[in-house]
Amino acid sequence: MTHAKKKSQRWSYSVGERGRNRVRAFEHAVTGRLFVEHYKPTRSGERPKVCRVALRHRDQERAKETAERLAAELRSATPPATAHVSLAVLFDNYLRERTPEKGDGKRRHDRRCAEMFLRGFGGPTEARTLSRREWDRFIRERRGGALRPAKAKKRAVGDRIIGYDLQWLRAVLNWATMASDGTGAVLLERNPLKGLPLPREASPKRPMLDAGNYQGLLAHSVSISPLFALALVLAHETGHRVGAIRLLRWSDVDLEHKRIRWRAANDKIGFEHVTPLIDAAVAALEQERTRQHAIGDAWIFPAPGDSSQPCSRHLMRDWWERAAEKAKLPTGQRLGWHSLRRQFATELKTTPLKDLCYMGGWKDAQTILNCYMQQDEETMRTALEQRKRVHVGGSR
Repeated sequence: MTHAKKKSQRWSYSVGERGRNRVRAFEHAVTGRLFVEHYKPTRSGERPKVCRVALRHRDQERAKETAERLAAELRSATPPATAHVSLAVLFDNYLRERTPEKGDGKRRHDRRCAEMFLRGFGGPTEARTLSRREWDRFIRERRGGALRPAKAKKRAVGDRIIGYDLQWLRAVLNWATMASDGTGAVLLERNPLKGLPLPREASPKRPMLDAGNYQGLLAHSVSISPLFALALVLAHETGHRVGAIRLLRWSDVDLEHKRIRWRAANDKIGFEHVTPLIDAAVAALEQERTRQHAIGDAWIFPAPGDSSQPCSRHLMRDWWERAAEKAKLPTGQRLGWHSLRRQFATELKTTPLKDLCYMGGWKDAQTILNCYMQQDEETMRTALEQRKRVHVGGSR
């Protein structure tokens, strides 16, 4: 039995630290020539480049000396540094490059936050110098109303709003660690605020509209506007956000098969799906279509005075507030459109989560459990009454 000839080991010698000044001298596997190679020093954020140089001799000791000398030079060399970008420059870049890609509401929030953070931290402040001190100070001043968007009234705000603003700042800093400064470096080497905790309310208020209050709103809805009455029914029967409801078109509704399509472009989380409609919703839609004499891509909720545009979210909010006043809804509980979404999730809590997520337009079941579905005594009592007693040995 014959064996293949084992390939001889080629000579290699390495010196220096990996990722810093590593240099390798080696013998080419085919030609036997000697080379030294190392990674070139680069700016932060650039991909390292290999530099390989052929030696014009075959003396391994001399190759070692060359590698050691080069490693020493690399150790003392300082790679080009990233420029220290100010908050004013950073925010200006972000507003020009990233903000235009967002929706109207997000664009407005971007501009409000940029103005507010510049006023609070100072435009010339270098982004890399931000720390826990500035983070905590912003939370204190924002919570008390001392720091607020331009033209906003001085008032205390909750941790949810503060967290939303801080998430914007963190997103800008994360973007800066990947955005080029035009010279081959990135705008920011690292996010100095990475990992800092967002403020969270110990017991956040998540009010839910009950059946009695819903009937009260419904009784006054037509006197406010027929469109408000329809929006109220759809919000109650589909559990969807009013932002998605106001952007519905008649082509999204299939009244014959009792279905409704929710377009990804109009959904907060970009979730396109089709859900069933119950008879109450179908009847309300049929009544409104007869009143409007509209079909196709016409808006179900056209803006007053301009049917080419949908109702604004401000008008939807105004309708709700007027109806809430007439129905004498409890004040100070923040009962708004979203309280119908919580009612939907709570009243259908026995539905399999997979189906409930789809019906209400949620991607994550954990969101329903944490933010929408609420406990109620009736459900708990029913569960206790239906509890099965298990005995040792399996007998009951």
